[in-house]
Amino acid sequence: MIGILKSTLKLHPEDYTSIVFFTGAGMSAESGVPTYRGKGGIWHKYRWEEYACQEAFDRNPKKVLKFHEKRRKVLFDCQPHAGHHVIADIEKRHPQVTVVTQNIDGMHQRAGSEKVIELHGSAWRLRCTGCSVVTQDFNKSYKSYTCECGSWLRPDIIWFGDMLNENVITRATKIIGNCDLFISIGTSGAVWPAAGFPQLAKSNEALCLEINPELSEMSYLYDELIRGKAGDILPELFEKIE
Repeated sequence: MIGILKSTLKLHPEDYTSIVFFTGAGMSAESGVPTYRGKGGIWHKYRWEEYACQEAFDRNPKKVLKFHEKRRKVLFDCQPHAGHHVIADIEKRHPQVTVVTQNIDGMHQRAGSEKVIELHGSAWRLRCTGCSVVTQDFNKSYKSYTCECGSWLRPDIIWFGDMLNENVITRATKIIGNCDLFISIGTSGAVWPAAGFPQLAKSNEALCLEINPELSEMSYLYDELIRGKAGDILPELFEKIE
């Protein structure tokens, strides 16, 4: 039966063979990362049609790149919170821990997580529109707006109207379908393929938990619900592996 877990509950990672943390905007919002949608989301201030679609980039690549460069500067000053660090700590001690995230900010990696599947790409990567080479760029400002081949570089993220990377989705669904502990954090998970993730995990009889300050559209799919912030809940939920 679905219930609200108390902070006294402890999970022991060694009791599970494969753990998946599925994270969304709420996870990053705790680090001060502005959300894209919802109350206070940046698309209430900016029109995505001008800054976050291929058509906008084709019309004015420099304008779009300057916008995303501004966004990177905001991310640069944000820091991972306690929840990010708990996940990274578990990963260091458990052979089968994977983060599947909708976030593009790289907070999990900055906390120390290495096995991270980024469904929507990364703000710290650029993809050449000519030769398709993908490069990492961790600077506050872009090193260059153009590739060595002379073509424009575009952020390697999923914009409105873009298709998700099929290989990335395949990797995520395979891992989720074989996990026995699935924890959704800070996301409604209402859009496909995310909407199917808890049911996919349950196909392997996984325990499915949702950590979120409020009920989501998909809360009914979870075995247990935890109301609160990841930075508060995760340090209390997991026993540290020695």
